[in-house]
Amino acid sequence: MNAPTDDIRSRIAASFDAQGLMATLGARLVLATEGEVQIELPFSPALSQQHGYVHAGAITSVVDSACGYAALTRAPTGIEVVTAEFKINFMRPALGTRFLAIGRVQSAGKLLTVCHGEVRAFAADASPFKTIALMQATMVFVQR
Repeated sequence: MNAPTDDIRSRIAASFDAQGLMATLGARLVLATEGEVQIELPFSPALSQQHGYVHAGAITSVVDSACGYAALTRAPTGIEVVTAEFKINFMRPALGTRFLAIGRVQSAGKLLTVCHGEVRAFAADASPFKTIALMQATMVFVQR
């Protein structure tokens, strides 16, 4: 039986709010539904690298969290997730006023969940977003 969306949102939000890194980055939980989580990251000069782009570490952190939380939406009560591995491809510089990391479950098993992540960059004008990074990640269910 699938958990109601409000229960999923509450569970993900409680865990997200306990993460010091997400708070440090200024990230915000935008969406949490079964199998999908979205996290927004506003641009900040404090997150930039030497060329003025958002640092790959910040981008990787939010998409890893989005994938992890997407996996958590499929985890039984009392189970948490940790990242076992990921691969990330950066397709263009992280330029924009805000970024949206989307994590989606591709396959959920008894112990491992494979997720797909995407990071979209949005400019200040009304131009369409640009996908700047893609991730494939494996999450492991662990006892709390």
